[in-house]
Amino acid sequence: MALLPGTLSRAGPLSSDILDLQVAEHGHDARVVTVVGEIDALSAPELATFLTAQLVAAQVVVVNLDGVRFLSSAGLRALLEANEFATREDRDLRLVCHSQTANWALETTGLREHFTFTDNRAP
Repeated sequence: MALLPGTLSRAGPLSSDILDLQVAEHGHDARVVTVVGEIDALSAPELATFLTAQLVAAQVVVVNLDGVRFLSSAGLRALLEANEFATREDRDLRLVCHSQTANWALETTGLREHFTFTDNRAP
């Protein structure tokens, strides 16, 4: 596992305090994105851009949401759009989600059924 320079550069002073995105490469065609912090209207565009870039670069992208403390509707939209992009491009997006907050947001909105979940952080 080679660690890529993965902490996303931040668009503004607030976003660097609320969201941390890191990526680890697993082989040639798989990535694990670790998300820590809050995904809100300010940070969701960063997440969307980051996930799309990983899906362009790798066939399989696992998104670890275990460190998510807040997940807004904008964050849910970013995840859903990344999943739709993956489907269109014949890529595989999987979520690891043991975060009570993220699970609650996915359950209450009925979006859980749109994603593939895995318990394993490795692709």
